[in-house]
Amino acid sequence: MKTFAIAGCGHLGTIIRNAYLGGFLKDYKLIAAYSRNEEDAKKLVMETGAEALSSMDDVIKHKPDYIIETASIALFKDFAIKALEEGISVIPLSIGAFADSAFKDEALKAAEKSDARIYIPSGAVGGFDAMLTISLMAKANGWPIKAGLYNHKGPAGLRNTPLYSEELKEEERRVFYGTTAEAIAILPTKVNVAVATALSSIGADNATAEIVCSPDFTGDTQCAFAETEGNRVRADIYSATSDIAAWSVVALMRNLTSTMIFF
Repeated sequence: MKTFAIAGCGHLGTIIRNAYLGGFLKDYKLIAAYSRNEEDAKKLVMETGAEALSSMDDVIKHKPDYIIETASIALFKDFAIKALEEGISVIPLSIGAFADSAFKDEALKAAEKSDARIYIPSGAVGGFDAMLTISLMAKANGWPIKAGLYNHKGPAGLRNTPLYSEELKEEERRVFYGTTAEAIAILPTKVNVAVATALSSIGADNATAEIVCSPDFTGDTQCAFAETEGNRVRADIYSATSDIAAWSVVALMRNLTSTMIFF
């Protein structure tokens, strides 16, 4: 039986914990949880038999097979290299951390050295398998390729960000167009899926991100795309809440232990 820990005990971490208690992760044992808010960690581990720990160093000392991160880029960057060096695989939702090429390179080197793995969940988008396939075809044949993510939000989804303005309540606007690396720098908690899309195709400095905001729109539409010679992929997903991101982690974990693997 594989063991796992949860780093980040808010809404998304709680969904994964509830999936565990609901029998969706029968091949796993939850052994630890960490949150900067100690009470949140204690609440999350209730009824699970897991420990609420006071630091990520303590989590790493417990040597889970996987650490699931559901909190922030800052927390993930704080522990990921240490965990990978210890042979612990990581499943982050703050995939935007990998837009930092120096961090990505260090994480990959640590994982290669220890034989750990970095698993990228689909979050609120999908199609990574097809995007990776098309990218390989383009590289092998020397074809030009373009890839990126289109994101449709409502004003509430941009509140307290540099892109927000009161005018967004009145008219539809394209509020951002640029590279994925530029997007995650401006919106570190809003476009992690754009970075995941870039990682599966042409990289954060080359893949594009477009964000459109409409006054009465609720939730998120994410459309990942890649195009090359004679081939095109579109993965268009709407989600009213962020819950799909946590469930994508559950789906990934089930895939890792399944006899039939979906890719």
